[in-house]
Amino acid sequence: MRLKRFLTQLALVVLLALVSSSALAADITAKQFPLERNGVKLFLQRLQEDGSGDEGQILLIHGLTFSSHEFDLDFKDYSFARYLARQGYSVWTLDIAGYARSAEVSDGFMPDSDYAAEDINAAVDLIASESKASAVDLLGWSWGTVTGGRFAAKYPQKVRKLILYAPIVAGLGYSNVANAFVTEAWKGAPDDFQLDKDGKIDPAITDPGVVDLFNENTKKYDSHPVPNGGRRDLLSSPNSRLIPTALIKNPTLLLVGDKDPYVSVKLVYEALKSIPSDAEIQVFRGGGHALFMEIPHYVGFREAVVDFLKR
Repeated sequence: MRLKRFLTQLALVVLLALVSSSALAADITAKQFPLERNGVKLFLQRLQEDGSGDEGQILLIHGLTFSSHEFDLDFKDYSFARYLARQGYSVWTLDIAGYARSAEVSDGFMPDSDYAAEDINAAVDLIASESKASAVDLLGWSWGTVTGGRFAAKYPQKVRKLILYAPIVAGLGYSNVANAFVTEAWKGAPDDFQLDKDGKIDPAITDPGVVDLFNENTKKYDSHPVPNGGRRDLLSSPNSRLIPTALIKNPTLLLVGDKDPYVSVKLVYEALKSIPSDAEIQVFRGGGHALFMEIPHYVGFREAVVDFLKR
């Protein structure tokens, strides 16, 4: 009888745990906020756990080809944005003008890195107004390190801490970008993932479910022509510095994988030395461009981010 009673109680505990887990999975609210700059309507969204947001405001800045949906890959526990929301943050995502859920632009060269930095500025002003925060945390990925870095250098008083993930410190090599837009950009989605010896996305590095959902989202949100202003900036001379690191005054964390084809770890270390404020670096051995989606690295990546933010 005691064994039966114990098993009944154990089953009840497991059931309550499952119910609680389901409740937790449903209590993050997504809310869009109207924002317009330079006559272009911009997509700005906040993810927040109900009754939370006490840890502060963090804005995630997307890269060159794909938009902010990449931070909310809602498959298993891979959503970086939802993870941060679970840690108590108000998590904001922005689509730069011409990208995804922001309005399209007639001139694809217009949203270059400096233009995007001002889109970020408009978003930060709205976040500050909505939350009453004096400054926000900022994380940029890839091209987002260029746009976010330029914003932080110009408006240091609006930034609490800065995270540059896969920082494109210098030009990737001169190439003439003649077209103002990239069409069918979603076809390049696999380029962000590590490949195996057969040239296919390595399932030991990236869960096939992650890849499938990422591709599905790029088709859904990035199907229209993508602006090429940022690409023209990045495909410049290797001697051109894209992130004004010497002007950054905020505590800064640099995150990079040593197998990232777009990033020079050597240049990132040089950039670290040039930042006059408190700055640190974490290199993920075996990590690629999409660390926060990689099986061996996504947990360590997000833990490094939160540790830095809360210190």
